[in-house]
Amino acid sequence: MFSSEHTLLKFMMEKTEGQFHDRYEKALEQVRSEFGRTYTMIIGGSEVTTAATVVHTSPIDTRIVLGHIPVGSASHARKAIAAAKKVFERWGVTDYKERIRICRIAADIIANRKFELAAWVSYENGKNRYEAIADIDEAIDFLRYYSEEMEKNNGFETIMKSAYPNEKSKSVMKPYGIWGVIAPFNFPAAIFAGMSTGAIITGNTVVAKPSSNTPIVAWKFAQIFKQAGLPDGVFNLVIGAGDKIGKELVSNKDVAGIVFTGSRDVGFHMAKEFANTRPKLLIAELGGKNPVIVTDTADIDKAVDGVLKATFGYSGQKCSACARVYIHKKVRDEFLSRLVEKTKNLPLGNPLDSNTFVGPLANEEAYRKYQKYIKAAGKNGKVLAGGTIRNEDDLKYGYYVEPTIIDGLPKRHRLFKEEMFVPILCTTDYEKFDDAIKLANDSEYGLTAGIFTRKDEEVKKFLDCIEAGVVYVNRYASATTGAMVGCQPFGGWKDSGTTGKGTGGPHYLTEFMREQSQTIVVD
Repeated sequence: MFSSEHTLLKFMMEKTEGQFHDRYEKALEQVRSEFGRTYTMIIGGSEVTTAATVVHTSPIDTRIVLGHIPVGSASHARKAIAAAKKVFERWGVTDYKERIRICRIAADIIANRKFELAAWVSYENGKNRYEAIADIDEAIDFLRYYSEEMEKNNGFETIMKSAYPNEKSKSVMKPYGIWGVIAPFNFPAAIFAGMSTGAIITGNTVVAKPSSNTPIVAWKFAQIFKQAGLPDGVFNLVIGAGDKIGKELVSNKDVAGIVFTGSRDVGFHMAKEFANTRPKLLIAELGGKNPVIVTDTADIDKAVDGVLKATFGYSGQKCSACARVYIHKKVRDEFLSRLVEKTKNLPLGNPLDSNTFVGPLANEEAYRKYQKYIKAAGKNGKVLAGGTIRNEDDLKYGYYVEPTIIDGLPKRHRLFKEEMFVPILCTTDYEKFDDAIKLANDSEYGLTAGIFTRKDEEVKKFLDCIEAGVVYVNRYASATTGAMVGCQPFGGWKDSGTTGKGTGGPHYLTEFMREQSQTIVVD
């Protein structure tokens, strides 16, 4: 029976948190011993090098050289697609129980190496140890949950009624073929593994392009799949620029579909390309601008904690991060006062330190965006907390910025509309609950949303009317983030997704398969 990995919680319940920290610190030492090596792509089971490489540094401190990364081309992508096409002839008809077996072995390998992998996540994308271990836990959860879903549904084979006495009919879900997997930097283990597993366990083959910010974590997972017994060519890793690798995956006629997590603009461009050429499947999660409503009956302490964690966890670099809060006028001052105080006291610094909550942004592009948004906010609103970059001492070598709260912007200001992907929260007030719902829904996005209230009628109206795929009521652990595999299927409405079905839920795997009706006459 599937259950979440939840590493930190287990250490806390056993009152052995010291061991948790010891294991992470030892993993950091191990990872540091590997700095500077040259990595490869994985095509058809072979390690492929390129003449040119790029120096890959850490956002924690750009003086740290993590490794030298190959520069893949469209030609490499085509070779990977050819390898995936060749092995699909066998993998597509491999018994689903064998695919489950391999995925479960991979999950066990990851579980045994979770602290090492978490350390790599921290160094590559700047997550603190708690967020990093949760990222690895979620990758394990995806492998195990999807294995259980395949098992529970008998490989998605269903006996149907017989149209005639001498006929036997059944519905069989079969793989499409080759899937391009294009992954983001913010969950380099969980999302990368989740999307890849969805395709592999259903009998498809994969050509994966990781984010340029997190290629080493992806390479580690490619090695783990191979160690688990995945046949060569089922999973191929091609590292390089999106305008070369991604473009080839989108345009190549042998690729049946793309599974993508990233910006709305890129996702919409793919959809447009598919509409203009041969139709392809697109499973895409495309970001959010996630609201929280704080009513006049809310438990203010819980609302503050929920918003704080949802907004500033991983420096706001989650598609599910809280980005805007609508506060009832009666509790506005109290709520903001407490939120501002807690925000100013959040520990900011090197994420490798055990007490750090807010680490660096992942790259220079985000660093510049933060400064641009702060400048725009200063023209029309008031910065209540944060609003500056941090460049004292060693912080000047990374991408560190303060968690920021902005109040007083017009309710239709662009900062209430644009997905920023940095630790900035926009706040405003409301008088009537219906207006709060309208404001929350006044977005092209519809990924996550939260509410804090003690009124049952407001809970019901919120659940009936909110336009988002993942919603939370009075969740002080985090008001909009933290969906758990097998518990809260994660997928967006409106411009936040393309399928209406969530990852880590009961309907996700069927997106990677097509139905075949089989009837056999038995005389």
